[in-house]
Amino acid sequence: MKILLAEDDPLAAKFTRKGLEQSGYSVDCVDDGRDAVNACLYTHYDVIILDRTMPGLDGLSVVKALRSSDIKTPVLFLTAMIDVDDRVEGLMAGGDDYLDKPFHFSELLARITALSRRHVAVAETTKLTCGKLELDLHMRVAKRDGQVIKLLNKEFALLEILMRNEGRIMTKTVLLEQVWDFNFDPQTTVVETHISRLRTKIDKPFGQHYINTVRNVGYVCRVSS
Repeated sequence: MKILLAEDDPLAAKFTRKGLEQSGYSVDCVDDGRDAVNACLYTHYDVIILDRTMPGLDGLSVVKALRSSDIKTPVLFLTAMIDVDDRVEGLMAGGDDYLDKPFHFSELLARITALSRRHVAVAETTKLTCGKLELDLHMRVAKRDGQVIKLLNKEFALLEILMRNEGRIMTKTVLLEQVWDFNFDPQTTVVETHISRLRTKIDKPFGQHYINTVRNVGYVCRVSS
C-alpha cells in the first residue's frame, strides 16, 4: 500500500514515516500543500495523511483541490486542530477521517486499515474503460472492440496505470516507480519499449490511438480525435 504523508513538522514527519515503513507501507513525504496536490496528480496513493496547517496550501485547500480534480483517495487529517468545528470543517471539505495530535501509533494504523478497506469496498472497480478499450482487473483480460488482446504482465500493469489515470499525463519517472518499482534511470528505455508494444497491440490494428505521447513530459491514455 502506498501512502502520501503531508506534514511540515520535520520531527513529526520523520517519526510517522519511520513507523509506517516499519509497518510495511510505502511512504512519500511532502511538507507543502501545493506539493501534496501535485504528488496526487501524478501518483496513485491508497491513503493520504494530511496536516491541516501547511505552507503553500493548507489542508482544507488541498482536499478541495483533490476532490475538484476527481481524486477520491481517502484522506485522514492528522492535526492538532481538535475543536469540533475544525473536525466538521475538515470532513465537510472532503476529508474521510480525523485523528488528533498527539496520537497513538496503533490507532493511526487501525484508521489507515479501515479507510483503505472502506475505499476498496465502495470505490474499487473490476473494470476500466477508455473508449472501446476495456481492462478486466480480476480476469486480467484486455479487450478492444470486443476483441481479446493478449498482454504480458508488465504490459498489463502499465496499461492499468495509464487507464486508471485517464486524461492525466504520467511521466516516465512515475511509470518506472509504479510499474517496475525502481527510481528514475535516464539511460533505461524500458518504458518506451513497453509503450511501443502496447501501441502495436491496442492501437495500430484499430486505427485510433488511445496511448498518446506528450513530448518531453510523458504519456496519457485518452480517446484521440
